Amino acid sequence: MTENIEEQKKKRVLLIYPPSPVMNREDRCQQPTKELLVIPPLPPQDLMYLAAVAEKVGLEAKIEDYSQGGDYEKDLKEFNPDYLVINIATPTLEHDLDAVKKAKEICPNVTTIAKGAAFLTLGMAILEEHKDLDIGILGEAEETLKEILEGKTYSDILGIYYRDDLLIKFNGPRPFIEDLDSIPFPARHLVDNSIYRRPDNNKVQATIKVSRGCPFHCFFCLATPVSGAKVRRRSVENIMAEIKECVEKYNITNFLFWSDIFNLDKKWVYDLCQAIIDSGLKITWSANTRADTADYDMAKKMYESGCRLVSIGVESGSQYMLDKMGKKITLDDIRRTVKIFKKAKIRIYNYFVIGLPWESEETVEDTIRFAIELDSDFISFYTATPLPGSTYYNYAKEHNLFDKDTSFESAYFYPAVNTHHLTKDRVFELHKSAIRRFYLRPMYILRMLSRIRSFEEIKNYFRAGMSVLLRK
Repeated sequence: MTENIEEQKKKRVLLIYPPSPVMNREDRCQQPTKELLVIPPLPPQDLMYLAAVAEKVGLEAKIEDYSQGGDYEKDLKEFNPDYLVINIATPTLEHDLDAVKKAKEICPNVTTIAKGAAFLTLGMAILEEHKDLDIGILGEAEETLKEILEGKTYSDILGIYYRDDLLIKFNGPRPFIEDLDSIPFPARHLVDNSIYRRPDNNKVQATIKVSRGCPFHCFFCLATPVSGAKVRRRSVENIMAEIKECVEKYNITNFLFWSDIFNLDKKWVYDLCQAIIDSGLKITWSANTRADTADYDMAKKMYESGCRLVSIGVESGSQYMLDKMGKKITLDDIRRTVKIFKKAKIRIYNYFVIGLPWESEETVEDTIRFAIELDSDFISFYTATPLPGSTYYNYAKEHNLFDKDTSFESAYFYPAVNTHHLTKDRVFELHKSAIRRFYLRPMYILRMLSRIRSFEEIKNYFRAGMSVLLRK
């Protein structure tokens, strides 16, 4: 299958988010964004990395996020790709794979390639049920796609499901990429960066993936299955080069530093913050953090370098629930961390999850009261979703929590399964009540109104407020 390089350079690859409901399509966070209050659509970062790989190989690449609009059929006809690379998400799996079928109808010779966390568990089934899909990529896709586009024999490529005549074969998983600096910067020149904006002030925001991997194996989370237990960090120099490219080439000064866990290595965090300060670049950024790995000196250095928001996976206000889900933190850890970031003048976005198997009326009430006690700037109450690949998925199957009505289409919004104590409908009612009880507090509303500094912020806060009031 090895082809002449000059011939290969003439080929085209179309990389897409399909014309399905708008999703956060990061493999660990497959959530519909229409129901979320303060999380905007994120750029197709995975496709931007893969497009950069394709261009490096010598192909012409085109990225389209059809969830944001566009004419998919027209693009297929006019671009006439040799390869289609599609991100599939478990909640929209059937919608997504309709795009593969359409591609084969319009471009019969196109090689169709899908990537996504669904291949952790459902790889064989996906290819068996969807005959128009040629290849499924399991795990990190950059090196795998590179080998496919270079024409390497499929049987020699790790990490793929593929067709060999009538058989579907899997070559085994591919090791994780150890040197993240070796991956080319995302191909931002192939997307309309102006679409992807901060939810508060509506300014253009770039996502920079600074590390991959998480060692904590939380019950409900896909981070470790998707990215491994070892935290692999990009070098400070490599991250700074990407930041400078965004500022100088794209005039972007707002950033989300995306990672499975940002602040585990304190020296690396300090070095990155100091490098930003020393560069003289006036940027604003946000990141996630665990509730037991921050201290005030770190928070102060983060603020000095431009950090204005941190997200914390609190998950529950019940110590019993935290222990059951394997979070390995205490309520006092969380209280201490929230206090640290408030003192450092960094805004806080706390995540909670309601509806894990052991959830009861009492534990939900503990969580709502704890969220109000912490009094952070923003919160999200998610309903627990046992996505394939997670420990939760295996538990739900073992304990018969799935039923004929189970669906992932409203992942993290409407529950997919019952708990041992609560029905799906009851979990959903408690979820809605939690959001209202947090956001509709008079003192919270007054505090947030006092912070508004622009008309854009007024519009965005009004839109979020109406979403809370009208939520059904």
